[in-house]
Amino acid sequence: MHSVGHHNLPSYALLRSFECAARHESFTQAAEELHLTQSAVSRQVKELEDMMGATLFRRVGRRVVLTEAGRRFAADLAIDLENLKQSVVRAIAVGERMSTLRIGILPTFASRWLIPRLATFLGDHPNIEIRLETRTVPFDLTRERFDVAIHFGKADWPDARMTKLFDEEMLPVASPKFRDTHMATEPARLAQAPLLHLITRESAWIDWFAMNNISDKRLLTGRHFDQFSMIISAAAASLGAALLPKYLIETELEGGILIPLSDMALKTHNSYFVVSAAGDVNPQVNAFTRWLMAAAKRANRTSA
Repeated sequence: MHSVGHHNLPSYALLRSFECAARHESFTQAAEELHLTQSAVSRQVKELEDMMGATLFRRVGRRVVLTEAGRRFAADLAIDLENLKQSVVRAIAVGERMSTLRIGILPTFASRWLIPRLATFLGDHPNIEIRLETRTVPFDLTRERFDVAIHFGKADWPDARMTKLFDEEMLPVASPKFRDTHMATEPARLAQAPLLHLITRESAWIDWFAMNNISDKRLLTGRHFDQFSMIISAAAASLGAALLPKYLIETELEGGILIPLSDMALKTHNSYFVVSAAGDVNPQVNAFTRWLMAAAKRANRTSA
């Protein structure tokens, strides 16, 4: 195997053309995005293949399809190019005497819980900027150059430092109109009313009713959604009763848009954690983690 020296590395232009062509699996679409001709993209990909000694695309009719080697290289390159962009962003921030925290986060948690509180953190730390990006499953923080992530579930993120923010408690709620229409003031009445379900947790209502000694196959019927944000909107629109984490509906509860149908909350086996790379010592990450912990404690006291 030939060693790859600095002068043998492909140029950024070649890598960019390949990454774009690989993402679209189309030289034509890559050319449109990069404002090049199709023949220019094709030439750059061929030059890259010659440098690497590997076939990255194969032709299938009039289409181009990644080879296995091309698919592996494209996956690695996409991360490397994003890391390069992050390095430039961080360098600019340092030049402006700012630090940027790149945070992987669940979208509903970000919009419903974190963002409404962020002004306090930014006010206390004027030299720290925030970059929020959606991530829904554990990933390699170091490899993808993230500083922090918010994780929901078990303490099962490998090679990471995990700090629990709070456990999950789900509360049965509905709009005042829905409660009055269906007279859903007790579990037996609620069991006869339309229910809203999260597709990934369709047994949640079963578990809550079991706490009230009610079991019925019909409890699985109703309207189903794949995001909590959809269920919140559906409940506010009186489409059904919802079982929702309290910390996601603080505004609706305070404003009376949604009201509790019972004081009995379902405590799940899942929690929210703030996650950072194991062994990483970053003052900005530590400051953000401390602030998150304090905000979570305040929220728990308020909802208790």
